[in-house]
Amino acid sequence: MHAKDVGKDIKAGRIAPVYAAFGKDRYRMGQFASMLADKLLAPDERELGMVRFDTAETALEEIVAEAQTPPFFVPRKLIVVRDGAVLCAAAKENGKLEHKAERFLSYMEQPSETSVILFLVQADKLDERRKIVKLLKERNLIVAFPELSEGELASWAVRRAADQKRSLDEEAAQLLVARLGTGMQALAQEVDKLCLYAGEGGAVTKDDVARLTAATVEEDAFALVDAALERRMDRTLALYRELLLRKEEPIRIAALVARQLRIMLQIKELERHRYSPQQMAGQLGLHPYAVKLAAEKARRYDTAVLGRHLAALAELDYRMKTGQVDKELGLQLFFLSMGAQPAAVPQP
Repeated sequence: MHAKDVGKDIKAGRIAPVYAAFGKDRYRMGQFASMLADKLLAPDERELGMVRFDTAETALEEIVAEAQTPPFFVPRKLIVVRDGAVLCAAAKENGKLEHKAERFLSYMEQPSETSVILFLVQADKLDERRKIVKLLKERNLIVAFPELSEGELASWAVRRAADQKRSLDEEAAQLLVARLGTGMQALAQEVDKLCLYAGEGGAVTKDDVARLTAATVEEDAFALVDAALERRMDRTLALYRELLLRKEEPIRIAALVARQLRIMLQIKELERHRYSPQQMAGQLGLHPYAVKLAAEKARRYDTAVLGRHLAALAELDYRMKTGQVDKELGLQLFFLSMGAQPAAVPQP
């Protein structure tokens, strides 16, 4: 069952006696549990109305017994079950507890009207060979929460800002996802901070995101390559010193620089074969925003020069790893050598 459809049913008051939510997206699963609790219980009813279990510690029949027990001082109760043993495909057969599926199957024939059971399974899939899973699937009670793609996350960030009466432009959202990754909890917190900064009715721009969120090491390496190729040595060395101050090893910096040069060369080749930015992102396993930036830069530089820099860096990497050259000094001299020769594509 799609999470959006289930959410609509719950908001409309159509609540099933049991749900099994599974997937790797912990944030949205947590939001789903909160939405269910909000619909079933008033804030002052949470303490008595919510019961939590873990199938690693509690047998399934005890959970069923709790569901059959009438709630005290509240009209309904929500039983949240963290599960890695009953529904999960990765569950160990030799677990400490024996879970009697028949007890739950019997309960499902006449579930309690005052209890709702919510299974939360942190796994990519459920074990569809199990009777309980088959029954829940037949009754459309399984809700999947797969991790969102980077494009979907960017759109979600835009909507979250809109819900707070702020605008977040597409490029800003893409940069935010590129910097923070796919963790929705961290992404939600950062969107909320940016919205607070913008104020009601305000706009969050790409420059705001660049200024107010931390750049990744990969971004800094890209900026370093760009500055070196443009022969801005003051900027290049300043970025290099900053990475060293952050305790980044010269060999790791060299590897990141090599990766950026390689990406630029790959993009130039893919563009020659008329690949779209989206196709290039899929081919290279990169965020579309990163491909867009790299493509803009790559067009300005000559393929042969980029290739020579990459070959020189490979030789330097070998010399650093074999102790033939001081790592920090060797990499600094490499950057200076990059600025000593033109890299731009000759103008016709």
